[in-house]
Amino acid sequence: MRDKFPEKVTLSIGDGANDVNMITTAHVGVGISGLEGQQAARSADYVIGQFRFLKPLLFFHGREAYRRNALLVCYSFYKNIVMILPNFWLGIYSLYSGVFIYEKFVYQMYNIVFTAVPIGWFALLDFQYPKQVFLSDPSKYQLGLRKESFGTKIFWGWFSYGAF
Repeated sequence: MRDKFPEKVTLSIGDGANDVNMITTAHVGVGISGLEGQQAARSADYVIGQFRFLKPLLFFHGREAYRRNALLVCYSFYKNIVMILPNFWLGIYSLYSGVFIYEKFVYQMYNIVFTAVPIGWFALLDFQYPKQVFLSDPSKYQLGLRKESFGTKIFWGWFSYGAF
């Protein structure tokens, strides 16, 4: 299937040794550890304990992980542009003398504060909707299909905002 539709992302779910090849071939493999052994769980990208955990994994955690990761990638580029662009312009203005606009301590604190805090915030506290909304309303999944969180236009928007 991957050869026929290379632009599609594949998911495979298995719980036994006979599923290992399928799990490793797919883009995303989910192994279910259980009675048939641990082979599927060891070869998978994600492991769950029972089949009943599959629905929340796919329909809640998958969508939220995509949205959070897309936002954090854009934010990381934005934060680096905000930090580096003034140095770039200072380099031109100072005829490339090697002078820095910030002290070394400021660079370290900037990365700690503006990288660690947002990642912690998103990992622990950021949910767009409650879990029950995702499980009952399939229209919420258009976010990924329409590239509303990440795409070329969105990336260059964040880039331009950081440069401005």
